[in-house]
Amino acid sequence: MSADVFVMVLGAALAHATWNALIKINGDRLALIKVMSSTQLVLSLCLIPFVEVPAAESLPYLLASPILNTGYMLFLNRAYQAGDLSLVYPLARGIAPLIVAVVSVGFLGEHLSHASQIAVLLIALGITSLALTRGAATLRDPRPVLLALGTGGFIAGYTIIDGIGARAAGTAHGYMVWISLLTAILIVGCVQCLQQGHRAPVSRRSRGAGIVAGIMSYGSSWLVIWALTLAPLALVSALRETGIVFAVIIGVVFLKERLNLARLASIGATLAGTTILKLGR
Repeated sequence: MSADVFVMVLGAALAHATWNALIKINGDRLALIKVMSSTQLVLSLCLIPFVEVPAAESLPYLLASPILNTGYMLFLNRAYQAGDLSLVYPLARGIAPLIVAVVSVGFLGEHLSHASQIAVLLIALGITSLALTRGAATLRDPRPVLLALGTGGFIAGYTIIDGIGARAAGTAHGYMVWISLLTAILIVGCVQCLQQGHRAPVSRRSRGAGIVAGIMSYGSSWLVIWALTLAPLALVSALRETGIVFAVIIGVVFLKERLNLARLASIGATLAGTTILKLGR
């Protein structure tokens, strides 16, 4: 992976962790997600005239990716209602490379090197131990863990779809703008349905945070999709998970979340696994 792509994906990981923190700290997350997606809808409409139209071969991916991204946002919202940023984010992001590895071997016929096998085991160990770092509290309320795992499933799904789709489209920029437009429409529609009978005026704070999060998320996704056409899928997806470290730092420093040695070791194991997976491929 070239230095410019490396920096590109690392910047995307930081932006991704930051907008996740904005969603976590906002009291009305559904309203924020709606503003966030509306911002991306407007951005996409403005950018469509300036990008190429994706090739017809990418149409199935253009239709599947928005569905997976919408599921991801809805699960993420519920996960943050139930658990801390420093628990939900690492667990969701850490499970994705594991799922991708299983799908690659079981369904796509790919072969994992010994280094990659070790990486998968490290990720599994890190995820399992992370879920147990809260001891009895986790067993009493397993919802944050289950919702985070579900979120990770959607992450793995759209990572695979977008990696294949962006290449089939022949234009990373066109693919990005069109899936962002379709995803934004779908998410806004879902939030409208979920808010029926419970809608309240959006506060200035939520509106501002939603616009900032929408722009950051848009830029983060654009960088990653662009990188997927310049470097191997496994390298980009693994490097993106460095957002785990950024999210934990944000959670501990700014949100005053607890970080004991057990959770730190679990996150370290997960991150080490994603790093080895990247290098091993």
